[in-house]
Amino acid sequence: MKKNRITTHWVSALKKRQKSPCFSVFALLFSFTTVFAQTNLSTAENYVYTKSCMDGDCIKKSETVQYFDGLGRPIQTVAIKATPLGRDVVIPVEYDAKGRQAKSYLPVPQAATANGAIYTNPLGNASSAGYGNEKIYAEKRYDDAFTGRVSQVVPAGTAWSQKPAQMAYATNTEGEVKKYKINTHWTEGRTDSEISLLASYPANQLMKTSVTDPDGNTSTEFKNGKGQTILVRKNDGTQNVDTYYLHNEYGQLVYVIPPLALGGSAPDQTMLDKLCYQYRYDGLGRLVEKKVPGKGWEWMIYDKQDRLVGAQDAVMRTKSQWMYTKYDRFGRVTFTGINSGGDRMSEQANADAYGSNNASRTSGVFFNREGMDVYYDPNGTYPGVAWVKLLSVNYYDTYPAYSFNPAFPSAVLGESVISDTQNASVNTQAMPTLSLVKNIEDDNWTKTYAYYDKKGRSIGSYTINHLGGYTRTETELDFAGAAQQTKVYHKRLNTDTEKVISQSFDYDSQNRMIKHRHQVGSGPVEVLTENTYNELSQLSNKKVGGGLESMDYQYDIRGALTKINDPAALGTKLFGYAMKYQNPEYTNVAPGKSNGNISEIDWKSASDGILKRYSYVYDPLNRLKDAIYAEPGATAPHNNNYNEYATYDLHGNIKTLRRNAFPVTGNTATMVDDLVYQYTGNRLDKVIENAMNDTGYEGGNNGIDYDDNGNMITMKDKGMQSIGYNFLSQPDQYAITQATVLGTNSYSLNYLYRADGTKLRKTYFKPSSGRGSSDTTRMTDYLDGFQYSYFEGGGPCLTCRTETAFEMQAYKNISELPGIGGPPEWKLDFVPTAEGFYSFTENRYIYQYKDHLGNTRVSFARNSAGAPEILDTSNYYPFGLNHTGGNGLNSSGFGSWQSYKYNGKELQETGMYDFGARMYMADLGRWGVIDPLAEQMRRYSPYNFAFNNPISFIDPDGMAPKMHQFSMPGDSRPDAYSGGNNPNWLGLGNTGGIETGGYGGGNSYSVLSSLGNSNDYLLDELRAAWANRTNKISSSTTPNGDLIWWTGKPRENVSLTNDGANVDADPGIMHVLKILDNSLSSLVTSIDDASKRLMRYQTEDFFMDAEKHINGSLGVSGMALDGFNKLSNTTKLRSLYLLSAATGIRAGKILNGAKGFANFFGKISKSLGVAGTALTVGVNAYEYYSGEWDAHSVINTALIGATVIATFVTMPAVVAAAPVILTAVAVYGVADYVFGIGDSIDKNFGRKSTFWYP
Repeated sequence: MKKNRITTHWVSALKKRQKSPCFSVFALLFSFTTVFAQTNLSTAENYVYTKSCMDGDCIKKSETVQYFDGLGRPIQTVAIKATPLGRDVVIPVEYDAKGRQAKSYLPVPQAATANGAIYTNPLGNASSAGYGNEKIYAEKRYDDAFTGRVSQVVPAGTAWSQKPAQMAYATNTEGEVKKYKINTHWTEGRTDSEISLLASYPANQLMKTSVTDPDGNTSTEFKNGKGQTILVRKNDGTQNVDTYYLHNEYGQLVYVIPPLALGGSAPDQTMLDKLCYQYRYDGLGRLVEKKVPGKGWEWMIYDKQDRLVGAQDAVMRTKSQWMYTKYDRFGRVTFTGINSGGDRMSEQANADAYGSNNASRTSGVFFNREGMDVYYDPNGTYPGVAWVKLLSVNYYDTYPAYSFNPAFPSAVLGESVISDTQNASVNTQAMPTLSLVKNIEDDNWTKTYAYYDKKGRSIGSYTINHLGGYTRTETELDFAGAAQQTKVYHKRLNTDTEKVISQSFDYDSQNRMIKHRHQVGSGPVEVLTENTYNELSQLSNKKVGGGLESMDYQYDIRGALTKINDPAALGTKLFGYAMKYQNPEYTNVAPGKSNGNISEIDWKSASDGILKRYSYVYDPLNRLKDAIYAEPGATAPHNNNYNEYATYDLHGNIKTLRRNAFPVTGNTATMVDDLVYQYTGNRLDKVIENAMNDTGYEGGNNGIDYDDNGNMITMKDKGMQSIGYNFLSQPDQYAITQATVLGTNSYSLNYLYRADGTKLRKTYFKPSSGRGSSDTTRMTDYLDGFQYSYFEGGGPCLTCRTETAFEMQAYKNISELPGIGGPPEWKLDFVPTAEGFYSFTENRYIYQYKDHLGNTRVSFARNSAGAPEILDTSNYYPFGLNHTGGNGLNSSGFGSWQSYKYNGKELQETGMYDFGARMYMADLGRWGVIDPLAEQMRRYSPYNFAFNNPISFIDPDGMAPKMHQFSMPGDSRPDAYSGGNNPNWLGLGNTGGIETGGYGGGNSYSVLSSLGNSNDYLLDELRAAWANRTNKISSSTTPNGDLIWWTGKPRENVSLTNDGANVDADPGIMHVLKILDNSLSSLVTSIDDASKRLMRYQTEDFFMDAEKHINGSLGVSGMALDGFNKLSNTTKLRSLYLLSAATGIRAGKILNGAKGFANFFGKISKSLGVAGTALTVGVNAYEYYSGEWDAHSVINTALIGATVIATFVTMPAVVAAAPVILTAVAVYGVADYVFGIGDSIDKNFGRKSTFWYP
């Protein structure tokens, strides 16, 4: 088996030879290969050369050399032949007179390749490399007169030369910052904090750091002497916007007070409950109760290993139910569910009584719940037998012997699959093998198997869906892990005809994708994309549909996407799109923005040929205020037809929203919405509609109701008489009655979800509406990206809402609901691809233009003449509502591919968009459910959408806003940009080429929180290993831990998470996967981790930790090694000859290896030996008398005794065995220090292990 090699060697200008690595004991665990490259490296310079092989023979490779000056500072990095034309890319490094890197240069492609040699004038080719006369470096300017700290950062680009970001450092002044006092009491085993206002901090008590962006917007942070943030201050142009963070006497964050809760006195409990974040901790510093504003209290339970095992929200409290999680001895989640229980204190006592609380794997079925056999023994684990429902089961290491197991594949696309045979040299030990997830609303299950190659990479999966059908995926990976081809085999029901989707991929020398092919069944092969890149590895052109449409991309100096085609000169192309930042055309309408906000967008579609423009105005908090519409080519360009204006309160709740639409009569825009929002806290109570127009928001001035979790349960303005939610706060039931001028329209919507939050089915039911009609049932199935539909009934409908954006601006006098005229049956509608969809009903590929936010703009296909034909166009207000009027091509399609519009999400019959975790109301610009990750953005309303900046932010899955990635759907992100407006050139050493980006919709989402930090080092290492594996197959992760992948460009993902194996094989769209933990971690944020770090260790824990890592390991090792070195060579050899006879290894090799080991580590541990051993004895005695004596204590005591005996006893047998004894003691000590063997022994054989408490 060939192994991936990273070839690195170091050359010194002084030695001029390769430096040899030192031998150590770690050579037993790792091997390094060092070879010279066939390059032209400059040996007169110090350098590090790195070669990453992309194939087994290393013919295809990525090479980089970094040169250093005599002080060891980097001076130049050369990516050898890294451009598409095979030329070098150089990043020079400069230092100022004080040795600081004041300039950061952009990468500069060279005119040719020097095969790794250093460039004396790397900037000489900058003008011809695409930069022109631009300033190609960013600057740091320092305050040399005082502190020497950075005072300004000037971005790259000539346009930003006079627009630096400013930094200022000071201390607070008298009266500048309020000072609150927290008094902590203990109630029910947890903290209870009282808050009072003491006036203000005296002068010079807090550190003050201010950052002013290039547009003059300032953010100031105040910290105390402990480094705790006390206040974050912004300004909206008229007043300060302050958020205070209050800590108790133990350093724990207990309150976050946002701007609207501030006043002349401390907030009372009513104000705290409405607007503030509140936290309570137990005696071990663990977060046990918390409250998000607008939501009821939440409670958490932990086991003795500090693992979250129970969680309860306010709605579950009324049912006396808890979410539970069970773990195995390695801290891996084995199964989850719902149990009945009492209050937090009683449940915590129950959890404490279970000791180690580890579920153990069994060889046979141990129990059955909700129709599923389980191969785990849960006895002796919380919550015992008080179960209500089982939700998920995860297996590792081996595949359990279920009757429904599919045939195990021996190979996938020619690559051998490793088995779970435990005595095999390579097997599935420590890998996720099977994940079982139950439906929430019924007892059907989804079963997902994961298969791996000999390198441990995921190359296949088999998912049995809840209906009995399956989706089998296979991926062929090359040496570097790039997908060469993928196959998907799918059936909705096991009796259906199998559908097969095949894809293949071509890459250039640096693994940039250049061609993507797609095939459905035995049909013709479609070339989805052909990519061309510029010398900065940015996508410059993409041809879709085998040349059906050609898309050009342009960028500014920062790498930000500026154009998709040219809307001002569209020619024969179907769509053009241009974004302007600091350089708008209508500067009198909206000034240019230098902080990354977009000031102007132009677009044009060939469907109407009208050049359209939005100009954007922002407030000092970067919230969108005004969006002014124009048509620059018209006689009267400033028609204001689709303007949108918003105002906000200090939390970002929208206060007023005004919206124009196409003129009803004449040439003057019609105001269709003049909305005033009324709130209690952050909850929207009512919307007053003053425009009295049935376009846009429906109006009605009705009140809105909420449940105890802050979920909207009625919205009568939209006809929603009731809304039901599952335990994930996802809506699963709507009862809708809408009054129209022609009568009442009533229908219901029901959703079916898996326990991981994945939507599986939507059911629309409408009772008969009169003569000639019948009850109508319309169902949609979402199965691994394949979307099915079912129609039954239908007929004329006089009261149904329009299919145009689902807005009530018009009605169809005689409308037939789909389904009439044929027998009811399930039909496969479409499957997503990397560039749009394949429509099975139309038997053709649908291609799409999307903007930088992933909004679908133009959908087109090949017509009968082979030419592109526009099928659908969409224009949007900034907050996502569709423009009305125009060419009439903005159809929503009632569940077809045409429903995927704003942010690429599916528009629902309610007029809301399904983002996965939540439903979004584009007409109101806010959510109806609290953000599951609200605590990551506590300065904002938990109902806000995209930080009220929907031009620059998206919300991929309804969990949290993200800065747009200048991304486009499909195979390549056409920008080589890492996010925001900070350039991060991705062409160098990136095995996967340019990252895939865009948020293209889809329905397979898990809506639970991302990974937390494990207390088990093995689990953390497995997580890191799995992260590396998924990265090798070109997946990516977002800063909050979301796993993102495209299945159009195959991403065969198996991730080890808090809930085990997560595998998805949806073949053709980008997925955003929230790591599954069944909402337990969603109730606990990073504050929990922080509190654990601060409060977890008692005094004895500190001494035991110090003893283990310094003395119990290296101390004993030092004593043993010292004894080993004192032995005579004769004594050593006599013992080693015996060992040689037993092992077959030459005694000389054993002796030399032992000597090398002793010399290497003896130097480290010698000084710790005597004192360390003495402390070991003391700590062991302390543990014994304090009741903390455990297995590692016994072993350490035995090792001390063995060392003393082997060193000082002169009996012949002891003398002969001394070298072996002392070497073994030393190896154990080092291994315990490096790998934590003592911890593992305690877990497996200690007092709290299952060895004693099975």
